Amino acid sequence: MASKPAFAQSAQVDHPKFGLGSVLSCNEEYIVIKFDDHGEKKFVLSIVMPNLKKSDRVPPAEKRRSSKKKVAGAAVPAATAKTAAPAAAKK
Repeated sequence: MASKPAFAQSAQVDHPKFGLGSVLSCNEEYIVIKFDDHGEKKFVLSIVMPNLKKSDRVPPAEKRRSSKKKVAGAAVPAATAKTAAPAAAKK
């Protein structure tokens, strides 16, 4: 019979080296935590368990990426013009 995981998904934890983070997944062997400043880390649960503390903070909002598209058309002709000028000067 499977036992209950040590930390629920989305639980907030504090690690002495990596700081605050959110639990992404946890089973009998491993725990995956997304830290605010260090990204995702996977730990062996039995080794990291003594170092983790539950935190009562509110999880941070996910950062949204900008939906603006970069216009590459303006940069390409400028680069082409720079490389074409020396070739024309050599003739």
